[in-house]
Amino acid sequence: MLGLPDGVTACLFDMDGVVTKTAVVHAAAWKQMFDEFLRSQPGQAPFDPVKDYDAYVDGKPRLDGTESFLESRHINLPTGNPDDKPGTATVYGLSNRKNELVLEVLKRDGVEVYPGSRRYIDAVRGAGLKTAIVSSSANTEAVLNAGGVADLFDVRVDANVAKERGLHGKPAPDTFLEAARMLGTAPASAAVFEDALAGVAAGRAGKFGLVVGVDRVGQADELRQHGADVVVKDLADLL
Repeated sequence: MLGLPDGVTACLFDMDGVVTKTAVVHAAAWKQMFDEFLRSQPGQAPFDPVKDYDAYVDGKPRLDGTESFLESRHINLPTGNPDDKPGTATVYGLSNRKNELVLEVLKRDGVEVYPGSRRYIDAVRGAGLKTAIVSSSANTEAVLNAGGVADLFDVRVDANVAKERGLHGKPAPDTFLEAARMLGTAPASAAVFEDALAGVAAGRAGKFGLVVGVDRVGQADELRQHGADVVVKDLADLL
């Protein structure tokens, strides 16, 4: 009753937008940060929180998202340094501003977990399957702890782990493959759960047993085109 093919022994979940209601926080932070910067760039339209977010930043590591969007607007900035002041006109500076905005909202509003996702993950664990959280966020541990769901996952692969181990971010499959390896599971025996186009593309690239697209914003067709085998509006729909 989990909606999984026979032989799947592990479930690999993205965090923002799949487990926690934080994707909207990220989208708003990206828009505020980029709009602040774009006002200094003649002839540049504001950041589109749907089209630009989905195409260039959703699901990707923070620096990759910043670079991808800037490239789409033909804007070349220096990379800068990790300790650049938030808002500095460098890739690191803009990325640091985006992170600053996200942390402000999380501190103020806390973290909400999708009830359907909590039910589904409880059912997965109750059936004896292994679980992993696979996120591009550097704040994964803090978000899971704030949401009270850190104990639902056997392993965590986030931006910090990716950096330590030299893993490429989504849409490359590296982080999902690493989670499967840590769980002792072959990719063909693992299911990926993602709401981002880059995330389902990573699941397809890794040749996982099932790629589930979670459609929170009305992009079911795009999720299928990028690699989702199944698309649901909520994980509880699989029960």
